[in-house]
Amino acid sequence: MESKSILNNWRIVAGQIVFLLLGLGLIEYVVRAELVGSLYLSKPTQVVEEIIHLFTQGVVYHHLLVTLGEFGAGYVLSAAAGIGTGLFLVLVPRAEAFFRPFLSALLAVPKVTIIPLLMLWLGIGLSHKVAIVFLFCFFTIAFNTITGIKQTAEQHLKVAHVFEATKFQTITKVILPSAAPTIFVSLRVSAATGLVGALFGEMVASKDGLGNLLVQATSTYDTAKAFAIITVVTVVSVLIIALIDLLEKRVIMKWKSY
Repeated sequence: MESKSILNNWRIVAGQIVFLLLGLGLIEYVVRAELVGSLYLSKPTQVVEEIIHLFTQGVVYHHLLVTLGEFGAGYVLSAAAGIGTGLFLVLVPRAEAFFRPFLSALLAVPKVTIIPLLMLWLGIGLSHKVAIVFLFCFFTIAFNTITGIKQTAEQHLKVAHVFEATKFQTITKVILPSAAPTIFVSLRVSAATGLVGALFGEMVASKDGLGNLLVQATSTYDTAKAFAIITVVTVVSVLIIALIDLLEKRVIMKWKSY
């Protein structure tokens, strides 16, 4: 049964690879046949060459580290604040009744419209990008945490009460493990949007970062370089989400062992 499952997984992976290669091959043909101008779409082979050039020449490393530093700081802050806020609001119902309308109103504000104000308040340095990532991630994490905690089974809370669990034990061994799947969903979604937020901040005002590199490429109509940077960002995003998936498995397995 297990070997059959592994075989099916390999078939899916093989099918995905074939589908991707066919798509890239189609794009390559369309550009080479000049059905679409190279100004609008670049050949995949040329994009690969540009990616190799970016890494072999060392152009991308500094910018990649800058973007990851901005994203990492903003993401960790938003995760801590979002989970903490969600937990506080659910455990203190009056606080949720009071603050939820304000959080909902702030969630509805388009984050893009705040970026010029953040530039005015914080300048164009690291704090500006960290604040943008925080805003892109915080509300998603906070609201999903609230939803996840509220889905905790009532009987589990009653069992904790019967065994005279402390408030801390109830939170760490009942509430958070129950809410973990929903929280990790928000962490995955926020990882992608937070990285986009960092790039957007760099595109608006920055001297470094992948966003700035992308602006340089598009301003000189270097389509291959622009697609190469987009590909690097996509791969980085996928790797970050994979790390979050790994963390989720470890955390949930640890909680299940209690």
